Amino acid sequence: MNLDFTVDEQRFREEVRDWLQDNAPRDPQPLEGAEKRAYDVAWQRKQFDAGWAGINWPKAFGGCGMSTTQQLIWHEEYAKANAPDVGSCFVGLNHGGPTLIARGSEAHQAFHLPKILRGETIWCQGFSEPSSGSDLASLRTRGVLDGDHLVVNGQKIWTSYAHVADYQELLVRTDPDVKKHKGITWIICDMSLPGVEVRPIRTMSGERHFCEVFYDDVRIPLDNVVGEINGGWSVAMSTLSFERGTAFMSRQIALARKVEELIELARKTPKGAMGRMAIDDDEIARKLARLRANVAALQAMTYAAISRNERTGMPGPEGSMIKLSFADLSQDLQRIAAEILGPSMLEYEYGDTGWTHDYLRSYLASIGGGTSEIQKEIIADRVLGMPKGR
Repeated sequence: MNLDFTVDEQRFREEVRDWLQDNAPRDPQPLEGAEKRAYDVAWQRKQFDAGWAGINWPKAFGGCGMSTTQQLIWHEEYAKANAPDVGSCFVGLNHGGPTLIARGSEAHQAFHLPKILRGETIWCQGFSEPSSGSDLASLRTRGVLDGDHLVVNGQKIWTSYAHVADYQELLVRTDPDVKKHKGITWIICDMSLPGVEVRPIRTMSGERHFCEVFYDDVRIPLDNVVGEINGGWSVAMSTLSFERGTAFMSRQIALARKVEELIELARKTPKGAMGRMAIDDDEIARKLARLRANVAALQAMTYAAISRNERTGMPGPEGSMIKLSFADLSQDLQRIAAEILGPSMLEYEYGDTGWTHDYLRSYLASIGGGTSEIQKEIIADRVLGMPKGR
């Protein structure tokens, strides 16, 4: 394992740092709606115009073609620059686009990839359903062949940014009479088609980026199928491998910065009598030290996984280990913040973006992109060789 950066990589880091310091937006990122979409696509277009769009995409498809180490450097400097979260562009850049690169037709690639990179289209993900979340293969939204179309009926849920999206990566059941993994199709759904209805869901933090999507006899051309009819499960696994891989890297790195912010908060927040600060509480200090150490361990695990991927070209189960650790540590961090701030954590109004907002949002870390329970199953199977859960 080699964790040293070469001279060329150090020069690359300086180039990235300089560009981000000069160009990263400083105005607050809107929380939802058309304003958030406009902000996100403007930032994506700025990166595209400067040659930084699609850092993990091959050059043949308009991306930067960066190595995994260069991607790590980009995300580290991105976090240090406090640049905006990818927001509503996430699915297109890290799910839809990479899936089309790996499994889409030339027509899919030529039409969709440039629009995603330029920030002209937003994508959402139509995977989960009210009764098919962790057990994704049990989905029931139907796609029935009718000539050169699939007619789709059903419902999806937890569809982030569906209300501002142009396209959706959609999984439908096209054969209900075979084993559940065998009868699924991955298809591109134009969100403007007749019969598509989107209903935003307000979360406990007050935002409405999650949505329900309903399909009532939605006619989707067969040309929009990615892969083969009834072959969508393997395409979906490609999609999820991108989400649990480099697409997740920036949030791991940003976590380390958040730990330092929390330590600074403990130094400035009174706790108890005698004018003591929270950092003077032995138990809080111990928790902060352990949190910082565990986040450093997570970073080391990420570096090791990247080094392995550079050598083998094959992602391993480390992605699930890293995601599980990230979810646990994100929630640990917010619980410590609540302990430091005490009752003032209850003072929250929609639009606030401080510690309370982050606390409320931290619960999605153990759900989005595959629940922590699913990650434990993968680790048990592929790392420990344990029998599959029932």
